[in-house]
Amino acid sequence: MRPSAAVPGLSPQERRAAVVAGLKALAPTTIAIGVWGMVSGVAMVKIGLSQTLALAMTFLVYAGSAQLAALPLIVAGAPVWLVFAAGCVVNLRFVIFAAALHPYFRRYSRWRRLGLGFLTSDIGFVLFMPRYGDAAVKGTPEQTWFFLGSAVGNWLTWQVCSVAGILLGAVVPQSWSLEFAAVLALIAIVVPMVASWPVAAAVGAASLVGWAGQPLPLRLGLVLAVVAGVWAGVATERALERRKEAGA
Repeated sequence: MRPSAAVPGLSPQERRAAVVAGLKALAPTTIAIGVWGMVSGVAMVKIGLSQTLALAMTFLVYAGSAQLAALPLIVAGAPVWLVFAAGCVVNLRFVIFAAALHPYFRRYSRWRRLGLGFLTSDIGFVLFMPRYGDAAVKGTPEQTWFFLGSAVGNWLTWQVCSVAGILLGAVVPQSWSLEFAAVLALIAIVVPMVASWPVAAAVGAASLVGWAGQPLPLRLGLVLAVVAGVWAGVATERALERRKEAGA
């Protein structure tokens, strides 16, 4: 079944209400997203990319963590396969996101699902699943429009601030502590997500491995941190499910 241009089942007023609900859910995180986007934009220019390449990267890649993982590898002259592999590993979590979101969007055509996948972000996923994760019916028009509201809002916030960072990168003094601003932005994004044991385990494991892996070359510590975080989160969730089944 392929939906029409306007998702059926909701009036224009209901669609607008669902989009607004998504935007309102996103609102508390926009400052942190904006800071992270601007820091990413400045970093791309400071590391030596031209404004044209930096703009292309932010619009085509749209993944701050993957961008920042790839940049030092590019500067170090790492082979293309390693840059690509680092980006893929850092974004492994999106495989989990896609599997969880599939029941909500499977009725759409492949191209529309690809578009929704491109717009998927950590924040969008975290806002969507607590609201609709236990829904009796998955794939309703309201769910689609809520997702689009938060996802498009997040995309616009990121791109506007990232482009601003790219354009301002040449005039930002080296003395400005952009790294510290990025850390604060990430803390503001991550802390509200820690609402379950699997997420807490993932954050804890990734933090420990990332800290311990700082001396490793080519930012491999970041790659290992992502792998450790994904493994810890999945393992904890499975352990909780087994305990629940044993107690049932």
